[in-house]
Amino acid sequence: MKDFGFDWKAAPDLPELGPKTLTDWRYGIHDLALTKKRGYKPDAAEQVAYDAAVQEGAVDEDESPAEATVLNGDVKKYDGKKVPQGGCSGRADRTLSGGKGSFYSDFAEDLGNEAFVRSMKEPKVVAVFGQWSACMKKHGYSYKAPLDASDDPRFSAPEVTPEEIATATADIGCRKRYHVAKTWYETEVRLQNKAIEKNEERLSDAKDRLDIAVKRAAKTLAEKG
Repeated sequence: MKDFGFDWKAAPDLPELGPKTLTDWRYGIHDLALTKKRGYKPDAAEQVAYDAAVQEGAVDEDESPAEATVLNGDVKKYDGKKVPQGGCSGRADRTLSGGKGSFYSDFAEDLGNEAFVRSMKEPKVVAVFGQWSACMKKHGYSYKAPLDASDDPRFSAPEVTPEEIATATADIGCRKRYHVAKTWYETEVRLQNKAIEKNEERLSDAKDRLDIAVKRAAKTLAEKG
């Protein structure tokens, strides 16, 4: 990007907000103490820090139109200079992958997402969702599945309402009573393991390419000082 006259910098990482791992919150809320304060929303201090970082520009959307065309390779030439295929971003990918295209694969993530969707249709999960729904009904709430409660449009505003806290508190109680997260997690693990076994070769290839890219990145950064 400097070769084309741009003082471009990658956006910094955003502060943590909500889930801390890939499974934390994957099946919904579980922290009763936080729920009694924030309903379905993340910790207030985390939200403030996150919003402040976004306001300060911690996102990859601040490039000028000219910068974006060179970064992404939307033009073949800029200011009389030839733009690399795929732009500077494509050049970086090739550098890290050893010229074999992009080193990053969505495949593992896609398999995980597919397993998540399929898990909600599995008999054990469907049954426990029904128990949860009946439990919520006794508390005066009508939802078919746990994530329907947290996705309720009434709770989409930044402000936390007493109604949201009451709903979320009942939600956790019903979840714990019928072991919703445990049943759902074990079901998805089974589906993911089947997907891993079926696609072992392709997943191994993706891992190898990522490992190579990490080593090349470390070497490149060391050479740059």
